[in-house]
Amino acid sequence: MSVPHGDRPRRTAVVVIPTYNEADSIGAMVDCLCGEVLPSLEGWSAFLLVVDGRSPDGTAGVVESRMPKYPNLKLVVEEGKRGIGAAYFTGFEYAVEELGADAVIEFDGDFQHPPRSIPELLAKIDEGADCVLGSRKVPGGSYPRGWGFKRLLFSKFGGFVARVLLFFPGAAFRSVTDPTTGLKATRVEGCLDRLDFSSFLSRGFGYKLEMLYKIIENGGKIAEIPLAFGLREQGASKITSQTPKEIFGTILVLRTRSPSFRRFLKFAVVGFCGFLVNSICLEAFSGAGFVASIAEFFSRAAARLAILGRRSTWAAAIATEVSIISNFALNSIWTFKAEGGGKAVSVAGRFLLFNLSSLGAIVLQSAAVGVAVMIFSETTMVRQIALVLSIGFLVVPYNWIMYNKIVWKVRLSNK
Repeated sequence: MSVPHGDRPRRTAVVVIPTYNEADSIGAMVDCLCGEVLPSLEGWSAFLLVVDGRSPDGTAGVVESRMPKYPNLKLVVEEGKRGIGAAYFTGFEYAVEELGADAVIEFDGDFQHPPRSIPELLAKIDEGADCVLGSRKVPGGSYPRGWGFKRLLFSKFGGFVARVLLFFPGAAFRSVTDPTTGLKATRVEGCLDRLDFSSFLSRGFGYKLEMLYKIIENGGKIAEIPLAFGLREQGASKITSQTPKEIFGTILVLRTRSPSFRRFLKFAVVGFCGFLVNSICLEAFSGAGFVASIAEFFSRAAARLAILGRRSTWAAAIATEVSIISNFALNSIWTFKAEGGGKAVSVAGRFLLFNLSSLGAIVLQSAAVGVAVMIFSETTMVRQIALVLSIGFLVVPYNWIMYNKIVWKVRLSNK
C-alpha cells in the first residue's frame, strides 16, 4: 500500500549546478528553479546550490543578488576552476553536511536540462531507485536539432562505446542507455554516502561515468527518465578537445581494475585455447575411421536425418567435447578459481555439471558444421569457417551464461 505524499515525512533534495562564466543565464535559471519548480515539489524540501569556479564574468554576483529573495538558494565559490567533477564533489559534500540532503541532483545552468525533469527524477527516487538518469535514448528523449554531425557522433557513438567498455556483458549494458548524461538524481543514504570522491580518477567529465560505474558496482538500483536535451542559447560548452581522451582513459582504467572484466578476459583466453584444440581435433576426427562408421550408421538408419550422416557433424561433436574438457581444466584452475573452481572436492561434480550444461554447445556447433558441409562441401575450409562462426555467434554467448549462472554460479549483476 503506497503512502500519500502528504503523509510522508518531507525529505531534502539539493539541485547542484556548477558554473563558470554563466552570468547571462544563471539568473533566469535561479528564478525558474527557486521561484517555481522547487517550491512546488511534493514530499520534498528543495535547495538550489550553485558551485561557481570563481567566474571572471560575475556569475557568483548574479547568484548572490538573488539570495535575499530565495531562502532556498545557496552559493559556494571555489578557489578557481578545477573541473566539473571537482565542482560537483564540492557541491555534494556541502549538500550532505550543511543542508542534510537525502538526494542530490546534477543539473546544468543553461536550460539544456528541462527544469520540469526535476519532479520526474525525484518521483523515481520515491519509487525506490538509487540513481536516476535522464536519457536521450529512451522514448520521449531526444537530442537538439541544431547539433552538428560531429557533436551527435561524439554523443551517440561515444555513449555506446562507453556502455560496451564499462558494462558489457553485465545487466547494466541493457539497463543504462545513456551513461554520459549530465542529468542525474542520486539517493544519499546507501548510495552517494558509499562513494569516496577523494579516490576518483577524474575531476573532469569522466567523473560521470566513474560515479555511475561505482554506484552500479555497489549494487545501486538504476532508473531512467526521458531527457529532451535542449540547445544551448547562451554561454559556452564545458566540453573541450581533451574531454574524449579523459573520459575514455577513465573508462579503461576502471574496467581493467574490475574483477568481473578480468574474469571475462581469462574466459576469452581459455576459450581461444579451446578453439585451437577444437579446430585441430575437428580435422583429425573428420578423417578418422570410427567417425566415418558412426556417420554411415546414422545415414542408413534415418535418411531424413541427413545431417547425422555427415562425418563432419560427429567430428565436430567429438572435437567440441575434447575442447570442453580442456576449457574445464583451465577455467577451474584460473578463470573461476575464486568461485571454488579449483577445489578438488568439487571437481568431479563440477565436471559433470559442466558437461551437462555444455550439451547445448555441442549441439549448436556440430549442427552448424553439419549444415555447412551439407550446403557447401566436405572440406577443411568449410568446416573451419563454420566452426569460427558457430563459436563466435552461438557457443561463446551460450557458454558465458552457463558458466556464470550454473557451473560456477558467478552473479553477473550489473558489473
